[in-house]
Amino acid sequence: MSEGKKHKAGFVSIVGKPNVGKSTLMNELVGERLSIITSKAQTTRHRIMGIMSSEDYQIVYSDTPGIINPKYELHESMMDFVDNSLNDADVVLFVTDIFETFKEKDALIKLEKTKAPIIVIINKIDQAKQDDVLKKVTYWQEKLNPKVIMPVSALHGFNVPAILDEILNLLPEHEAFYDKEELTDKPMRFFVSEIIREKIFMHYKEEVPYSCEVIVESYKETDDMVKIKATIMVERESQKGIIIGRGGIKLKHVGADSRKELEKFIQKKVFLETHVKVDSDWRKNDKSLKMFGYKND
Repeated sequence: MSEGKKHKAGFVSIVGKPNVGKSTLMNELVGERLSIITSKAQTTRHRIMGIMSSEDYQIVYSDTPGIINPKYELHESMMDFVDNSLNDADVVLFVTDIFETFKEKDALIKLEKTKAPIIVIINKIDQAKQDDVLKKVTYWQEKLNPKVIMPVSALHGFNVPAILDEILNLLPEHEAFYDKEELTDKPMRFFVSEIIREKIFMHYKEEVPYSCEVIVESYKETDDMVKIKATIMVERESQKGIIIGRGGIKLKHVGADSRKELEKFIQKKVFLETHVKVDSDWRKNDKSLKMFGYKND
């Protein structure tokens, strides 16, 4: 540790509505591709922790699901992850974007309950005019009176380094919570299922990706290869047919794209075997939600 400096550590929760760029921001902050990034809303379903450490500090970022009005048991569990992250937070990054039309009452209700200092991040300013940015800054200053408001472009990394300085100003003095070499609290199997799920979002349209979950049945690693068996769970037989495609061609494309991404992530050759199963009410069933990690026993 630098002489004269005291070590800082704490939990920083990244919250906001779906599709405002929370996952992109966390990946930019941590420097590792830890959260699913697609153009579709509600792709992050879990609370994903990304750990950033230096000699003088450790920041544990939580990327959370987009704040929504729950329609299923799954949605309820997703919102529990948001609530828990706000309860644990030493600092809250509330991410909005330049296109938001101030319909964020459900997000504001959650933010009112947190005691942690709030930094408002106005994302995607590369797509905005100066006057639009100033209007957003004025609005959020009046609405939340946060510690600071920061216009950024997470996609292009604009103003992102300055967020770190603001976070460090607000973090308490504390020893590290995790080993300094750790990048996340999630096991490798979790990221395998997330990568496959991301490819499903990219290959299929409308409701099908939102009705899917991925289970890693086995993960066997040798010195030069990883063998993975994964099951894609869907809600209806018709969805199973869509996922597989005529002659299995669609599933092959998902498998091929997933394998390439996994090889980059794991840094080893990957053999990936995928199957599709139907569980008609997994989004509403407690047992299924526990199996997928959305609920505790």
